[in-house]
Amino acid sequence: MLNQYQNLMDLFLRHLESYQINLIGKKPKELYEPEDYILSLGGKRLRPLLALIACDLFDKDPNLSLHSALSVELFHNFSLIHDDILDAAPIRRNMPTVHKKWNNNIAILSGDVMLVKSFQSLENYGFKEYKKLSKIFNETAIEVCEGQQMDMNFETYDNVSVEDYIQMITLKTAVLLGCSLKMGGVNAYTSEENLNNIYEFGKHLGIAFQLLDDKLDTFSENLEKFGKQIGGDILASKKTFLLIKALELSDDKQKKELINYLELQPIEADKKIKGVLNIYNQLNIKKLCEQEADKHTNIAIDFLDKVEANSSKKDQLKLFALELLKRQV
Repeated sequence: MLNQYQNLMDLFLRHLESYQINLIGKKPKELYEPEDYILSLGGKRLRPLLALIACDLFDKDPNLSLHSALSVELFHNFSLIHDDILDAAPIRRNMPTVHKKWNNNIAILSGDVMLVKSFQSLENYGFKEYKKLSKIFNETAIEVCEGQQMDMNFETYDNVSVEDYIQMITLKTAVLLGCSLKMGGVNAYTSEENLNNIYEFGKHLGIAFQLLDDKLDTFSENLEKFGKQIGGDILASKKTFLLIKALELSDDKQKKELINYLELQPIEADKKIKGVLNIYNQLNIKKLCEQEADKHTNIAIDFLDKVEANSSKKDQLKLFALELLKRQV
């Protein structure tokens, strides 16, 4: 999937490696070791890659975007540390989450310092560029927090609509992809119109990506490739697109069964997952989720088509986006 952008990925990984080297032996170790730990777990590195891709898209040196790329990667990993605490998630990228390996207090504080460093990375740019990047980044950071709070609020809501859910994942997940691309565009000094279009492309790509991630959480059969607990959303009775749609489409009998399964205790985890999955299959929820993802993929491509940039590089980015969304695990 990354073949066409391997040079850009390698460029970022070298930059990240030099950053991590400076963490070795830094004290207090309880603050910095968790940061090094989560950064060492890998992951797709999608967000920093998008920043470099955007800069390159406008025929500018992708090195110009390295500090923006590091900024979004640090912010993303900070958010993962805190999200895992909020979700009580035991596994991240096939390894113990930071709060499981250390404890909640250490995880919170280590996440906090990563957040500060994500802003600090942008100080490497000149004043005008820094001001523009900071405005984009600060607005996105607030939106991500708003999305996370919406996600937590949903736990206590009896009724959450598909529209509510799309708004939540837009803020919690998708805007950071748009932000990554837009920051790369700022580093390339492209036009405001291009910045807005590349942002919308990333945002709708992010919505599609999260919808498919929800699908994989329930329907994936490969824990090693997925890197998270399969069926975790069902066990947590999390209001994802799948559950919201199932509650919307189910008849009285199915809805009663579904609610009963959701109320099962952790000791009956297998029964809960199998029962909910059976109702999802009855209602063709997997296909409906894929169709919603396809809708946002098409919107994303429409915005990319409006971007005035190197046509061959636009085609390459389009292919990359489509490959990204067709991942099978």
